[in-house]
Amino acid sequence: MKVRYFAWLRQRTGVAEEELPLPEGVRTVGELARYLGERHPRFGEVLRTPGVVRFALNQEYVDADAPVGPDDEVAFFPPVTGG
Repeated sequence: MKVRYFAWLRQRTGVAEEELPLPEGVRTVGELARYLGERHPRFGEVLRTPGVVRFALNQEYVDADAPVGPDDEVAFFPPVTGG
């Protein structure tokens, strides 16, 4: 699976993207986020505040309970503000 980090979340993880096998026991985007928060503790800190990180699955916005599979692309990014 491909995981991508956008904006300042990239600095939190130290990588823009990474490829990894679907972790055992991970079935949703939210579970994947928690797993990645353990891999990247500074990213995990951000995840503790609801609404700070948005999720996209295969380039479509999703909620944390969206199912995830081994061939998916998951992106994490902060909310976008407009003006």
